[in-house]
Amino acid sequence: MALQADAGAGALLPLALNGKHAIRICIDRGGTFSDCVGVFPVEPSNEFPSGERIVVVKLLSEDPEHYPDAPREGIRRILEIATGKPHPRSQPLDTSNIKFIRMGTTVATNALLERKGEACALVITKGFHDLLKIGNQARPRIFDLSIAKPDVLYKDVVQIDERVTLVGYTMNPRAASTNDKHASTSVLGKSGEYVDVLSAPDWDVVRTDLQKVYDSGIRSVAICLMHSYTFTAHEETVGRIAHDIGFSHITLSSELVPMIKIVPRAHSATADAYLTPVIRRYVDGFSSGFDDGILDMRVDFMQSDGGLAPVDRFSGLRAILSGPAAGVVGYAVTSYSIDEKVPVIGFDMGGTSTDVSRFDGRFEHVFETTTAGVTVQAPQLDINTVAAGGGSRLFFRNGLMA
Repeated sequence: MALQADAGAGALLPLALNGKHAIRICIDRGGTFSDCVGVFPVEPSNEFPSGERIVVVKLLSEDPEHYPDAPREGIRRILEIATGKPHPRSQPLDTSNIKFIRMGTTVATNALLERKGEACALVITKGFHDLLKIGNQARPRIFDLSIAKPDVLYKDVVQIDERVTLVGYTMNPRAASTNDKHASTSVLGKSGEYVDVLSAPDWDVVRTDLQKVYDSGIRSVAICLMHSYTFTAHEETVGRIAHDIGFSHITLSSELVPMIKIVPRAHSATADAYLTPVIRRYVDGFSSGFDDGILDMRVDFMQSDGGLAPVDRFSGLRAILSGPAAGVVGYAVTSYSIDEKVPVIGFDMGGTSTDVSRFDGRFEHVFETTTAGVTVQAPQLDINTVAAGGGSRLFFRNGLMA
């Protein structure tokens, strides 16, 4: 299925601008449909008094019988319309006419909602292997008679026999004074706090345990140790060992979200290890259909906070609300009146998920959110997402809706 909305079918990119990177392309890659918009200059006329033409192409996001990738297919069709020349699917797309590509995608959102991310392992301090199953004990629906706990994202857990504590921590009866800045066992952490290493890991054991995980077929790992937001040495060493073994994706919580609170920090690291390989595969597949010019061209992806990130810095944790965030930015620009100042409610129902948000003249950000049962620490626009869209089906079974 494809829909092309266009006016002035004869207006083409002027010959003088061919190969001059004049076409701007923006894409919304949803779970069901992908919308591709191309804007390029044309000769001014009654039809195009502004001297610009807008082409919109709507495609099924998944249609492998006709094309391998919907956004790339949309770009191909836009290039054919703009230049009047064929661009065969069998050949890499010519990027000489493209100024930039900007994309919002629900690839990470839907992978999280539908639990279709990468198999990953969690590496955590010994004794905390079930930390994410316990969570923070929040009970948002305390009177619900049928509570279903969301599954954790990792498939395996590696426990590291290590422990550090903050100097002067009151639960340690042998703690040093917080004023004892020169204790021989203390290390200055990145947060300015002093840390005592109570137990250092046996690195040979760590290597053996990680090798077992690798041999089981898992290639992505999230590493989150106690107090690593300030004392990063143990995490960094575990990360180097994992790299030497051959893990293709390694997330260190101390690099991703160096913040206090191990539960959301571990959730965030796990979500990144679970989603980033999916994002990278998608990005690599998308980029593989272009000529070498794609390496020098500006390709940006919308992040959950409403900002754009270069393709090489786009990660799973920052992509959870990529598509929905683009929708918020879009309706904020087109629907909100600066003069009337009436708040706008955004209701974005796609084929796979539905997103609800509000805009009152400024973007509302949150820094700790729960999506699909996973609490993460990352700046995001305040959006509520549910795993039900226009393509969802409701069944009546055994007298119950399902």
